[in-house]
Amino acid sequence: MFTRTGNAKGIDSETCAQRGYRLFAPVYDRVFGQSLHHGRKAAIEALECEPGERILELCIGSGLSLELYPSDVVLVGADLSRDMLLLAARRLRQSRPEGSRSLVQMDAERLAFADGSFDKAVVLFGVAGLPDAVRAMQELRRVCRPGARIVIASRFRSGPKWLRVFDLLLAPLYRFIAYRSDLDPSALLAKSGLDLIDMRPVNLLGYSSVLVCRSP
Repeated sequence: MFTRTGNAKGIDSETCAQRGYRLFAPVYDRVFGQSLHHGRKAAIEALECEPGERILELCIGSGLSLELYPSDVVLVGADLSRDMLLLAARRLRQSRPEGSRSLVQMDAERLAFADGSFDKAVVLFGVAGLPDAVRAMQELRRVCRPGARIVIASRFRSGPKWLRVFDLLLAPLYRFIAYRSDLDPSALLAKSGLDLIDMRPVNLLGYSSVLVCRSP
């Protein structure tokens, strides 16, 4: 299973996003499994994990990324949605991956970890669904050691304008799970205090991007 921790208000008061993910959880893997696989794989490769490192994946959802991590890292997956974590816990039980893997229910904007607890961190297609993405990234920076590599995969406002036709097509689903497709990556990083190392297009037609960042 998973550990329930963090701010009580953030966990017990269901947000629009939580309600959306609770209702959407049964079909989440079928919709976003293979379609976002390339982005998840590219983001985890960009982490450049080393043996023994402690890795935090924020907004781990149903755990579609679990099998992509090296077996010699200590992985902690955090998410606010109990329904999504139940899927991730089931995936862990069924796959029984090598290495240390744990799941915690936690508010991304109020992480219950001590400063510098992790060597690296990643957010895979979850940042645009957070009520306050900047605050969550500041928290992510806090719980990582100075100079840590932080990787963010998401749909951003950048890129060719013609790709926005897909935003229009997906708009009903995005509204349902309170997901934004217009995040400005430059503003997000500047306000979060993260330094950009690289930005890479991922997924079909480069619809999404992977930001490789460093905590100062």
